[in-house]
Amino acid sequence: MPETPTDAAPATSRGGISSGPGKLLVTLYGIFTVGAASRSIVQLSTRFDEAPLAYVLSAVAALVYAFITLSLVRGGEGARKAALICCAVELLGVLTVGTWTLAEPSAFPDATVWSDYGMGYLFIPVVLPVTGLLWLRRSRASEDA
Repeated sequence: MPETPTDAAPATSRGGISSGPGKLLVTLYGIFTVGAASRSIVQLSTRFDEAPLAYVLSAVAALVYAFITLSLVRGGEGARKAALICCAVELLGVLTVGTWTLAEPSAFPDATVWSDYGMGYLFIPVVLPVTGLLWLRRSRASEDA
């Protein structure tokens, strides 16, 4: 009897985007979601007037991380495309904010997750989207094969 879409195995059990190295990406994005969200919530609620741009950018980073995490967990072609777009946006954000913080430090009285290309987070914020983009492209190629 042919398999129906509801009988199909979830993406994680057949080598989807959250299997193999994708599990590490899900874990790291999950950790960064919690870390960036926690930090930005505290900063926005207690010290917003000190560095509003930095704190809002940290909140935006948390939202991007959360969306990528959920997309990786969800799996499927639509989620893979959404995660690809978000990883590209994340990389653009890290490079833009990283360069901005170096070129005009006075604009950021406090650091963001993406300040100095994520130096305060061992440069993981700049490595993570590159790794995510590579994994998402590779996982697509292996599914097509």
